[in-house]
Amino acid sequence: MAEPLYELLVPYFDSLSSTYLSRPSPEDAVTINYLNRLSTLALSDLTDSEPQSLSHASQSNVRALQALSKRSYRSIVNSADHLSTLEATLPSLFTNIQELRDGLPDVENEASYFSQKFSKSLGNPALDRRRKAMMLSRNVDRVSDILDMPTLLSSTISSSSSSGANQSTVSGAVTSTANYASALDLHAHIKRLHALYPNLSMVNSIAAQAEEEMQSMKGQLIASLQTQGVKLAGAMRTIGWLRRVAPELDEQRSPGKSNSEGALGVLFLSCRLANLTSMLDALEPLKDLADQETRRRLDAGQSGDMRAGGQQTERYLKRYIEIFREQSFAIISMHKSIFPSALPGPMPTEDKDDLGVKLKTPNRSGFGMDENQLPDDLVQPLPSALSTFTMHLVDLLTDALQTYLPNVQDRSSRDSLLAQVLYCAGSLGRLGGDFGMVLSLLQPDDDSEASNVEWVEVMKKHRVQASRLELLASGVGGKSASATMKTSSPISS
Repeated sequence: MAEPLYELLVPYFDSLSSTYLSRPSPEDAVTINYLNRLSTLALSDLTDSEPQSLSHASQSNVRALQALSKRSYRSIVNSADHLSTLEATLPSLFTNIQELRDGLPDVENEASYFSQKFSKSLGNPALDRRRKAMMLSRNVDRVSDILDMPTLLSSTISSSSSSGANQSTVSGAVTSTANYASALDLHAHIKRLHALYPNLSMVNSIAAQAEEEMQSMKGQLIASLQTQGVKLAGAMRTIGWLRRVAPELDEQRSPGKSNSEGALGVLFLSCRLANLTSMLDALEPLKDLADQETRRRLDAGQSGDMRAGGQQTERYLKRYIEIFREQSFAIISMHKSIFPSALPGPMPTEDKDDLGVKLKTPNRSGFGMDENQLPDDLVQPLPSALSTFTMHLVDLLTDALQTYLPNVQDRSSRDSLLAQVLYCAGSLGRLGGDFGMVLSLLQPDDDSEASNVEWVEVMKKHRVQASRLELLASGVGGKSASATMKTSSPISS
């Protein structure tokens, strides 16, 4: 039906060819649908409603075009501009594409060269530097912690020394112990790192700085042994720290001998002797007064005027002997508790017999044997440092008594001082260092019979008082023995 109707409308399309660019195509779907719709309308609709419908559709299209042109005029203008330049742009694009195509082989060659040069399978210095830099960037926190170890160790040791100066309080001792323990653990960690990475310069530098700090800690520990008021627990902790800080000091003085305390025992005795010496030096004012009495005694002896005196000397010697008794007992008891392996043991009898046989009949080589059979133990090991130390202490006290005791002319004062010396000897005697017979060497300048028996009477009185003390300790004697001790004690004055 659409084709006959289209043929009827062809003359009208030709007459309106000036308005439209071309006539509608009979195969256009819009044209065919509209012609089919016209064939279904009545004549009245064609004359009345259809023109109005077409007019309304035309106005709607006009308004839609106006709105579209108002809304999209910028895009339309830009599209028109680009379209005008498209003719010149396309040839340039084709030229650039051709240049890119010609340059692709060179890019491929350079990429292959880069891949071969910076291959991970080859030892490339640049890649090694980059790899190290990236590893350092990832582990910067760990490296920073390692670099801070010497500073941390120094601050820990410094805080230990400051808190160790206040060891009279419980908190100070606990803080010092914790800080020293932390410092030793940190030093052990640094030594472990140095053992694992001995070729790293950074680790070697840190280990060297740590050793310097440990030398400082060693000095602080040794200085702490020279202070006053050192207790057994603190001394044992300090010796334990020194064993970890300076293990070379703990080596045996005599190889093969198990009863040697090593250099630490000698160091401990030397430090405590320095403390004892400083405490005795604090009596310098009383010593000056005693020296003045010594000069007066010597001057009086030359002039023949011997008068009773020596009160200042008595004060000095009493204080001297008291300090000596307390400190010597504390030093030796602490040494025996800290170094129990240093106690002397019995000498094997077979060694003594063999040595006597070897030295009995010397021959041309000086011994009773061939030259190829010389004994290895002719030179006996050195004695324990504790035994020689005790003798040195006794020598100190003996020198002081021999120098100043002649100044004391009063018999009761002399007896009191000698009894105090016997109490001091008995105190050390509990530790195996009794030196009571030294009194026999403390004779006055004259050689009278009364002077020679002075020490004998003092010894008798001391033994009587000692027996009374034993009775009191055992609960025998009652109040009479206690009253007798109060009236006859030589150091009560």
